[in-house]
Amino acid sequence: MKSQNPFYTVTAAVIAIFSPANGAVVVVDHEDLAKKVQNPVAALISLPLQSNFDYGIGVNNGFRYTLNVQPVIPFELNDDWNLISRTIVPFIHQENVFGDSTQDGLSDTVQSLFISPKAPTAGGWIWGAGPVLLLPTATDELLGTEKWGAGPSVVMIKQFDGWTVGALANHIWSYTGKSSREDVNLSFIQPVVAYTEKTTKITAAVFTDATYDWTTSQWTVPISGAISKVFVVANQPVNVSFGGRYYAEGPAGGPEWGLRLNVTFLFPK
Repeated sequence: MKSQNPFYTVTAAVIAIFSPANGAVVVVDHEDLAKKVQNPVAALISLPLQSNFDYGIGVNNGFRYTLNVQPVIPFELNDDWNLISRTIVPFIHQENVFGDSTQDGLSDTVQSLFISPKAPTAGGWIWGAGPVLLLPTATDELLGTEKWGAGPSVVMIKQFDGWTVGALANHIWSYTGKSSREDVNLSFIQPVVAYTEKTTKITAAVFTDATYDWTTSQWTVPISGAISKVFVVANQPVNVSFGGRYYAEGPAGGPEWGLRLNVTFLFPK
């Protein structure tokens, strides 16, 4: 008998744990969920499965597929504050990136923790701050840094009249790991502007996942656009997003363009 894919087994288990018991019907406020999806520190359990397809890598016109499994779990600290755990676990398949070879496996894990007030500021801003950790979980040396790292992370957004504007940023320094590998000294910033149309509840967003490598003095700047919408499938709220990106800046041999499909399972209380 064919063994079951462990990824689908884990996904099914998570959905089973958080889905309503006894087949209870979920009443979904699509507008509210669409708003929370755009908020990195919303008090909402979610499981994003983000598929990234990057093309035109290196002299051999290589291809990379990255599946980011990104569970988000909020914890209530007290009446005023939440702790938000955001984890990124990347699974990578790449071809012709390093010569004509192929690599498959797990890359490095990034773990962020944000302490965030439950209520926005007087000006309507929502914010969170905390540490970010780099864990050398790659199963192939060509898929990771082989370094342990840490640094600060912060997010600040404002939501009004269907709009979401703001940014998430962090910086990671490596502090130990394989001495033969290059140190990590990397800044990440993700500014976003999004709008949710009131009738269709479709969200359109423009953003970038920009990084600056201080070791090589190199920016990587993909300019991205995406549309998304919340659906209910078999009593399970799901946000589906699809978009593309063009690399306006990047290192020699970096990807030229890419696509992203993001399926996020939502577990409202």
